Amino acid sequence: MLTTILLGFLGGLGGGEIILIVAVILLMVGGRKIPELMKGLGKGIKEFKDASKGIEDKSEKSNN
Repeated sequence: MLTTILLGFLGGLGGGEIILIVAVILLMVGGRKIPELMKGLGKGIKEFKDASKGIEDKSEKSNN
């Protein structure tokens, strides 16, 4: 489900397509770099969520 949400613009993805995408990413960046990429992606998502919460809190305060 997560891959469908993240890659929803590609249409319906089957198991074979997902395996192909993962294999290409593995070949491009190498096995040792994947943990670094995931850590960076996680930090980016966390920062985005924190920023969106901050904007949401500011808009609620200004409405009150």
